[in-house]
Amino acid sequence: MTDGVVERTRPRDRILETAQDMFHKHGIKGVGVDAITEAAGTNKMTLYRHFESKDDLIIECLRATAAKASRIWDEFEAQHPGDKLAQLHAWVRKVSQMLSADSRGCDMANAAVELSETDHPARRVIKELKEAQREKLVALCRDAGVGQAELLADTLSLLLEGARVSMQSVGAEGPSAQFVRMAEGLIASFRAQGAA
Repeated sequence: MTDGVVERTRPRDRILETAQDMFHKHGIKGVGVDAITEAAGTNKMTLYRHFESKDDLIIECLRATAAKASRIWDEFEAQHPGDKLAQLHAWVRKVSQMLSADSRGCDMANAAVELSETDHPARRVIKELKEAQREKLVALCRDAGVGQAELLADTLSLLLEGARVSMQSVGAEGPSAQFVRMAEGLIASFRAQGAA
C-alpha cells in the first residue's frame, strides 16, 4: 500500500497467477488465452508482451509451481535443523496434507499427461523439474542415513504418484488415505535393512 492506495499486481504476475490457477482447476487444454486474459483483467496483447506463446506461459507456470515446492524443502530444514530423518518424516506429513487438501494432483504430472506430444517444449521442463525433485528426495533419504536411498526415494515417489491418482479416481476414502502409514512403514523397513 502506498499513500493509502493499494498497488495492483503487475500484469505479468496477474497473468501467471491466473493461468496457474486455471490450468490447475481446468487443465491446460481446457483453458484458452482469451479466458486467461479475461480472468486476469488484461488483454491478449499484454499477455503476448510478457509470454511469447501459450506454451511459454505453460512453462513459466510449471516453473512457478516448482519454485513453490522448493520453498517447502526450506521449511523442513527450518523446522528440524540438522535432523534429516525428522525432515524426511516432515516430507511425508506435508505431502499427505497436500493430498487431502487438493484432489487435482500434481500440476507437472497432469501437464505431462495432457501434453502428450513428445516434442512439446514443456515436456523437457517437466522432466527437469521432476528430476530435481527426485534428487532432493534422494539426498534427504541419504542424509537421513537410509541405506538404498535412491530406491527408497523412488518407492516413496511412486507411492505418492499412485496416491494422487487414487485421490482423483476414488476420493479421500480410497487407498490414498493410507499414504502416511505406508510411507512411514517403507522408511522404517529401509532403515531396518540398513541397520541389519
